[in-house]
Amino acid sequence: MRSRYSHILMLVGAILAFLPILAVDHLLDGYVRGREKAAALQYLGSITSQVESGAAGAIDSLRMVLADSPSLCTPTFVANAQRAIETSINLKQLLVENGDRVQYCDALGRKVDYSPVSETLPIPGRTETMTVVRLGGMSVPALKITQAFGATRQVSAFVPLLGQSETALAKGLDGAAMLRIVLTNGTSVMAVGDTKAFDEKHSEGDFISERVFAGELPLQAEYAVPFSVARAGYADLDVAFTIISCVMSASFLLLALHFVRKSRVPAFDLERAISRGEIRPYYQPVINLRTGELEGCEVLCRWEKKNGQVVPPGAFIDYAEVTGLAIPMTLSLMQQVKYDLGDICQQMPNIKVSINLFEGHFRDAGIVDDVDAIFGNSKIAMRQLVFEITERHPLANSTVASSVIAGLHALGCKLALDDAGTGHSNLAYIGTLGVDIIKIDRVFVDMVKPDTAQVPVLDGLIALAKDMNCEIVAEGVETEAQALYLRSHGVVQAQGFIFAPALKVGAFKELALALHATKKTRSRIEGVVAAAA
Repeated sequence: MRSRYSHILMLVGAILAFLPILAVDHLLDGYVRGREKAAALQYLGSITSQVESGAAGAIDSLRMVLADSPSLCTPTFVANAQRAIETSINLKQLLVENGDRVQYCDALGRKVDYSPVSETLPIPGRTETMTVVRLGGMSVPALKITQAFGATRQVSAFVPLLGQSETALAKGLDGAAMLRIVLTNGTSVMAVGDTKAFDEKHSEGDFISERVFAGELPLQAEYAVPFSVARAGYADLDVAFTIISCVMSASFLLLALHFVRKSRVPAFDLERAISRGEIRPYYQPVINLRTGELEGCEVLCRWEKKNGQVVPPGAFIDYAEVTGLAIPMTLSLMQQVKYDLGDICQQMPNIKVSINLFEGHFRDAGIVDDVDAIFGNSKIAMRQLVFEITERHPLANSTVASSVIAGLHALGCKLALDDAGTGHSNLAYIGTLGVDIIKIDRVFVDMVKPDTAQVPVLDGLIALAKDMNCEIVAEGVETEAQALYLRSHGVVQAQGFIFAPALKVGAFKELALALHATKKTRSRIEGVVAAAA
């Protein structure tokens, strides 16, 4: 077995060793996309901020001129309009006209030569409207910001869409990149670079693209660059990543070889984990279905490695049983339970702590002495301890097994049959064990659905436990329907995710103390009510 595990680990290590080399292109592609997208967003942010700034300035200037001018086309109005142009960087012209574009006056005393590029659109949250136009000999489109004045006239302010010419913008683009400014209805008002290649792309992955809205304006700027062009700019980084991945692969392979040679346990270094205290107890609460009070908890184990990884018990419990490490592992858990729950058990004398035993414990009567040595002088009373026997691995009908059971009972501990109904035992076998508690496996609890009226197998197990005068604990309760069904059939205690998963000691203590405080408060209220009655 050891040789087989070593070979498997070596194979896995060899595969993992070459993953960095195989993943270089994928990782670098992701890095390039992320970096270029961030750069695209930054670039588009500068473009849209120019558009927003120009429009906001035009709106402010327009409102100021109208507020300071009692009527249109008077010397005062013209003077105010000229002053606004002189004090603004972007404002090029103010114009008074009617709906048919008949011009009445302007700030500079000459006919305003403009042609619309887009339809007139409202600006959300503003009384002004916006039209993209071509103004005179300007190399970039302009925004015409218009405010209605009375029933027939309108006053407009003109500002360039951007502070750069299309030629200057084209020089600032990388390779085959493109920049396009479009209205929110899809109308293109300005485009720089090769937009055709982007529009005819075969897949989204061919280009790195981003789109940003110009604030409240019905405009958005779009930037795109072919991924192959962007990727070509990272050739030096590609070489560096390849070298690093080769070094990582070689290092990982050497470490795997070293681990295979040095590890004493091929599948899991469980023995070392136990000695280092890496096998830690977790506590799953057991709740009273009638009162909501805490009845106790089941001690479950997790392997908490030094690197922070938490290994679930299903990955190593069977191995522990086969190798005999389950016995020292259980002793380590009991020692930790004694220190973890001593104060809680002393403060709450009615709660029970369930600890799992394995078939190997019942082939060695020493477990009784171990329990006595660990808990004999602790704050946890023997009557608070429950030791669980699993039905999946029936105990050998031997004198030693009977002696262990009798010895635990003599100490005052209780015994529970775990996974009831899942093994191959019969009624006679269960009767000979002398168990005090029967734990119904989640397999049967899962049979309860929201519309379930009867579950014969589950009902039979409950009846069996009642006939044997045993307490019943249902495991794996995850829904309200299951809890209600169990309670209606006389099951008082249950555990499962509907209440809480297995918790670390700190979280379990907080839950226990909170429930205990609630119970005391309820008791005081009931006492006051009874006294008043």
